[in-house]
Amino acid sequence: MSKRTASIPIRTWGGDFGDGIAVVNMASEIPGSKEFNHAHRHDYHLFVLQESGTSHTEIDFKQYLIDQPTIIYQSPNQVHRALKVRELSGFIMTISNENLHADYLKLLHRNTPVEPLTLSSKIDLAITQEAFSLCKKLFDRRDDKLYHLQVKDSCNALVGLFMSQFLKQTKPAEKLSRFEIVHKAFMGLLEQNFVSMRRPADYAAALNISVAYLNECVKNATGLSVSYHIQQRIILEAKRLLYHSDRSVKEVAIELGYDDYSYFSRLFTQVVGFTALTFRRKNRD
Repeated sequence: MSKRTASIPIRTWGGDFGDGIAVVNMASEIPGSKEFNHAHRHDYHLFVLQESGTSHTEIDFKQYLIDQPTIIYQSPNQVHRALKVRELSGFIMTISNENLHADYLKLLHRNTPVEPLTLSSKIDLAITQEAFSLCKKLFDRRDDKLYHLQVKDSCNALVGLFMSQFLKQTKPAEKLSRFEIVHKAFMGLLEQNFVSMRRPADYAAALNISVAYLNECVKNATGLSVSYHIQQRIILEAKRLLYHSDRSVKEVAIELGYDDYSYFSRLFTQVVGFTALTFRRKNRD
């Protein structure tokens, strides 16, 4: 069972890494490695290449056993912990919003979350290893005159490589229907604004379309309404806080923008099928 805290811990790299970017070898250079056994978030985007070894991790209530070369992306919002690792080797790159190219940041928002991806192609594995190795070498050259620009540009290229691998599993952008394009834009907005924007009308206004058209697009793409997706995202955050922290249900409701505790409790029960307290008890037993 993971350690409970007043709220979900947010891990941040120490001052040695500076400037919002870090590239390290997985096994030997991870600061605070033991703390990663406890549930936490990051204040940065995390990109991992697991080259060898075995890792058993939990990301937002789903467990993954990884024992092949795999790439992993985790967004700042996701809650995760390492359950067990053995003889790991590979690379980790972290980067802040400020250092990400705007197009890549938008792409990440629209496609989060993504499942860990096994690199079955030797070519894909080799180029990912080469890209990580270059980023690591540039990251270590701290005396270079253009140090930060070099590291930033190389790491953004690595982000692009990562996302291109994940996007191979999805339909090419040029083949997306107008419904799917609107749906992706909506999901990107939802991931960033689910606390402050809780009505379909909020998202329709942000996308400069009508509520009816937004619902038509999202239903066509997913079979489910805009309201359904909004509620699911809010309840996911509620589950994270209920499971990984010791905050009361009322405190969770307030953090998610619900001053009316009774309304939040009814919403949780409606979406999950039982009360928030029952969810906490069932998952802590």
